[in-house]
Amino acid sequence: MTTTPSAQAQAYADHRLSMDELAAVLARDIPSGAFVNLGIGQPTKIADHLPAGSGVVLHTENGMLNMGPKAEGDAVDPDLTNAGKVPVTELPGAAYFHHADSFAMMRGGHLDVCVLGAYQVAFNGDLANWHTGKPDDIPAVGGAMDLAIGAKDVYVMMTLFTRSGEPKLVPRCTYPLTGLGCVSRVYTDHGVFDVGPDGVRIRETYGVSPHGLADRLGITSS
Repeated sequence: MTTTPSAQAQAYADHRLSMDELAAVLARDIPSGAFVNLGIGQPTKIADHLPAGSGVVLHTENGMLNMGPKAEGDAVDPDLTNAGKVPVTELPGAAYFHHADSFAMMRGGHLDVCVLGAYQVAFNGDLANWHTGKPDDIPAVGGAMDLAIGAKDVYVMMTLFTRSGEPKLVPRCTYPLTGLGCVSRVYTDHGVFDVGPDGVRIRETYGVSPHGLADRLGITSS
């Protein structure tokens, strides 16, 4: 277990992050000029924190490139939304296309990064984000499977623990899987983790010590 805390991480050292603060951390880490898909829900907040001039091109699976931040007030156009039906703005050079073409982009390896929510992520990068397995839950895979296999890097944005205190970053997923070994990094309110074939590594923590967090998650120090 090693850490590489950033200056921003130090500023958050005394408290766990809100989802808006976490979105800002993610926006910081997205490479300039990358083509990026933001999953439905909390990941869409990242669009509001990308700096002007970053060159990041946002893709939404309902058929748009160069999506801008969330639209508010007079800027709201009910015909211009992201995949989660949230009104958004368009940036210069924005383009629109058929849903099938959008999925071809997702499946064809044309996205540098996608950011998804999750119910669970395993230490080896397995992803479970479409169903809890409970009989009364409604399955909702959307485009997650396509993004999980098609994007060059898959990041997850989620709370680290369930409402009952159970970890969502786990040695092995117990929910139905979306993809095998597809996640490379997990961003949570308590810390950021690299995951993959070599296991999990803590990059930085918020409001808790790295060793305290490792003990709670059952991560073996190295």
